[in-house]
Order: sequence, then structure tokens, then C-alpha cells
Amino acid sequence: MRKRTEAQTSNNEPVNADRKDPVQRLPSQAKAEGRVSYRSVLTTIGKCLLVIIFIPPFLNYASLQREGQVLLPKDGQMVDVGLGQKMHLLCKGKGQPVVVLDAPTGMSSDVWLHVQESVASLTMVCTYDRMGLGFSKRQMQNETTGTEKVWGLSTTGRMVDDLHRLLQAAGIAKPFILVGSELGALNGRFFTHIHDVQVSDLVLIDPIPEDVFEDDQWKEYWWGKLVPSLQVRQFSAATGLSRLLIILGVMEPAVTGENVSEDVIQRQKYLLSNPAHQSSAVDEHYFLNESAAQVRDITTFKPLSSRTAVSVITGDSFDQEIPEHLNQMVARLQKKFLEESYPSANHIHIKGADRRMIYKKPSAISQHLRKLVHQRQAKQQSE
Repeated sequence: MRKRTEAQTSNNEPVNADRKDPVQRLPSQAKAEGRVSYRSVLTTIGKCLLVIIFIPPFLNYASLQREGQVLLPKDGQMVDVGLGQKMHLLCKGKGQPVVVLDAPTGMSSDVWLHVQESVASLTMVCTYDRMGLGFSKRQMQNETTGTEKVWGLSTTGRMVDDLHRLLQAAGIAKPFILVGSELGALNGRFFTHIHDVQVSDLVLIDPIPEDVFEDDQWKEYWWGKLVPSLQVRQFSAATGLSRLLIILGVMEPAVTGENVSEDVIQRQKYLLSNPAHQSSAVDEHYFLNESAAQVRDITTFKPLSSRTAVSVITGDSFDQEIPEHLNQMVARLQKKFLEESYPSANHIHIKGADRRMIYKKPSAISQHLRKLVHQRQAKQQSE
């Protein structure tokens, strides 16, 4: 009996041991399951991040390739300016004198939409995209015109050389009326002082005074706020975020309204999503002080010919979105440099306007340009 009990006891020991094992393994199993669950969460998060990081830029790039061909203006032309480079030129209307429009800093030729349409009923009006902006692709690093030995990339000297080659290649009749806004005004001044025989009238819209970058408060605003905000926009375009923001209605084109065609709106959205365009816009703003210095040097070296008439168009402020003390400083410097450089210039003031006047209040600009065209045409007929 005792042996049977002992046998039963000995036989039961493994059974009891087996019964205790599951209880003993519960903590280790829980830890293992926790590790598996944690790893799966990390894996899922990693996959989501990969999708967010890589898919939008890829889709944006694919869309840009298609849009770059579809959205090219039908009336525009890609002009070969040498070295395999082509610049986008859009001319409307017929007749002389030709009016050439140069856009503000970092903007494409679409901002001249209303002005071009209005003046084209009288004569030929041409807009163009500077290298790197719009549909004019940036010059490659290994291609040269020789000007980079003197003028840096994205500065007025290089832009004027590009413009001169463009107008020559396109066969634009001379002399023409040259109109520029902001950076376009710097380019216009530089071009006219060098090629004064080719320009009958120079029109400066919100010209940037050369001395503005000597002011510490302006430099803090320009490089401390404006340029970084443009760099964020460039990054947003590169990551595909801009396209998403446009779809959601958070980011909108600058030129809108009932009279703006769907093609123009889509082109602006395309450029907002285009990192190459945004990169060039950043560069033009970043090197604007260098452009201003180049204009100061060239105007000192070669004064403007008396044959060229100069008009200046300004608004109530340079930019309604910047602090008032900066607007007052710009206005003071504008007045100083105009009195010194172009004392006989015809000054037109547009009430309630700022640097966005070329697409916010285009009628006043169009009216002045039409007046200049009529005057030149009457003079040509009398001769």
C-alpha cells in the first residue's frame, strides 16, 4: 500500500511539475508578446513614414513632368539663346514700338497677364521668364557665356545678358519700351544704361533703391524673415506638401479673379509645386543686394543717355504686408535715388497700391503704357 502510494506520488510529480510550468511561463510569454507587439507598432509607423516621405515627392515629380508640357502657353515660344539654353518668350499683338515686360523678384511672366492683354491691342507686348523661373530652365553648371566671371548666378548682370541674347535671338524690333518691377526694374536700369540705343522708354515700377540693404532693419527683415519663408516654400514644393496644400485650398495662386483663365491658374499652381522654380525664386531674393550693387556700379560708370525717357510708378507703400517703418524707409530712399539718378523722370502715383499693383491694380499701369505707345507711334508717323 505504501509502495503504491509512493508510486502514485512519484508518478504525480511530473504531472504537478507540468501543471506549474504554464504558470511559471506566463511572465516570459507576456514579455515576448509585448516585444512582438511593440515591434509591430514600430514597423507600422516606419511604413507610414516611408509612405509619407517618399510617395508625395514621387507623385509630385511625376505630375510636374506631365504639367510642364501641357501647361506651356500656346502662344509662347522657347527661344534658343545659345549653349543649348532656351528661354520662354510670350509676345502678343502687333506693331511698334514693342513693349518688353520684366517681372518682380522670384515671379513668372504670368503676373503681367492683365497689362499685356490691355496694351497688346495697340502694339506687340512681350513677357519672358528669367532663367530658372517659369518655363525657362536654369543654366547648367558646366555651360558658360563668360559672364559668370564677372556676374554671379541669379544677379542682374547675368539676367541682363540673358535678356539681351533673348531679344537678339527673337528678332525683337528696336528701340523698344522696357518695363520692370522690383528686380525687373534693376534689370531694366542695368540694360538701359548699357544698351541705351535699344530702349526708347524705361518704366520703373516700385524700383528698389540700391542703398536699402545698408539699413540693418531691412536686412533683418529680408534675410531674417522673407528669405527663410521662401526657403520653407521651396522645401514644401520639394516634398510634395505644396501640392497637397493647394488641393486642400490652403495655398492659393497670386493672380486670381474672374478675368483670369483656368490655364493661368493651373500654371501658377504648377509653379508653386515646382521646386526648381521655387529654388530660383529664393536665389533671386538672396542675391538681390548683389544685384543692387551691380546696378549702382554700372549707372555710375555709364550715365543714362538723354534720348531715353524714364517713368517711375509707385504706390502708397512698397509692401502693405511689412511694418510701416520699413515702408517709410524704402519711400525715403526711393525719393533720394530718383532725385539723384533720374531727376527728370515722370513720376506716377497709384493710390492704394503697393508692389503687387501689376496684377492687383493693372489698369493704371496699362493706361500709362498705352500713353507712351501712342506718343512713340505719333512721333514715328511724323518722321
